[in-house]
Amino acid sequence: MDYEVLKFIWWVLIGVLFIGFAIMDGYDLGTANLLPFMSKTDEERRIMINAVAPHWDGNQVWLISAGGALFAAWPIVYATAFSGFYWAMLLVLFALILRPLAFDYRSKVNPEHTKICDWGLFISGIVPSLVFGVAFGNLFQGFGFDLDDTMRSTFSQGFFSLLNPFALLCGVVSIAMLTMQGSVWQSLRAGSPIKERAAVVARLAALATIVTFALAGVWVANLPGFEVVSGLVIDGAANPLNKVVHIADAGVWLNNYSKYPFMMIAPVMGFAGAIGVFLLASSRLHGLTFACSSITQAGIIMTAGFSLFPFILPSSTNPNVSLTLWDSVSSHLTLGIMTVVAGIFVPLILCYTSWCFYRLWGRMTAEHLAENSHSLY
Repeated sequence: MDYEVLKFIWWVLIGVLFIGFAIMDGYDLGTANLLPFMSKTDEERRIMINAVAPHWDGNQVWLISAGGALFAAWPIVYATAFSGFYWAMLLVLFALILRPLAFDYRSKVNPEHTKICDWGLFISGIVPSLVFGVAFGNLFQGFGFDLDDTMRSTFSQGFFSLLNPFALLCGVVSIAMLTMQGSVWQSLRAGSPIKERAAVVARLAALATIVTFALAGVWVANLPGFEVVSGLVIDGAANPLNKVVHIADAGVWLNNYSKYPFMMIAPVMGFAGAIGVFLLASSRLHGLTFACSSITQAGIIMTAGFSLFPFILPSSTNPNVSLTLWDSVSSHLTLGIMTVVAGIFVPLILCYTSWCFYRLWGRMTAEHLAENSHSLY
């Protein structure tokens, strides 16, 4: 298979992994965001927790797989991003560590201490939701890094500079869309009264997603962007130091939509899915509502990817070393081997995951909690 094709395939596959994470682990994060606020009693909190309990640990594999694929397919991106966003990554890691601790110890501690576990779950949801959105927001503005002749990166941007107004808006978009995913899941899998409250929250979260996504789009249209002027080699050896990039006027991030009109499907999916949730959340079509919410997750992430294309990690310090999908990838042989491995194991993983959902499907109700009080969280 041509090197150029393999580069593009892995750009798509890594995007699919991030979308899978937003859809699958998104309802875990969204549930955690809502836990202290949408439940009134310990029993209701247990219903919410056990509605996601059968799959929460498996859903995190999407994020682990995305990190592993990033390391193997885009090693320079992995090294630069994980070094430059070091404190942000640690913040996410520590937050996610709280999740298994809170899940496993909540049913073992004294009743007066369960609130500590509940707030631990909340932190494990809201912090990653915010940080992931902030990270995407900073990609559009460029990150302060440079590369020397040996591809060693240096950084001129600190952690707190990442918390700029546009990035924080993107963080709010992320919180809104993942909270919508969590509330729709609760309406699908939880019993009364949680499912009725979740329907109300889903409509509010869908409205917040629509408004913040639109505001972010308007802001992006007025942001200076990055544009490759010359020297970008698409089908040859990867070397991010050979091209010339300049910071263009506002609106450049929207150029791909006129160059490749099919990309308009992404923002349409983002808005249409959220509108579908708003209209269907109070109906009995819970499965269709969850599908609409999942379409929104995919649409918003695809919108970010399509807008940035072909950039992966632009540099505001030295635009010429900005990393793209064409010049920051592994060798032809490595991508070829990875493609074969992915072609074998990804279908197996999807089949196994589907089987798990099939076998563990059903609503979590107060009656079910009472009947299985010693085996559930």
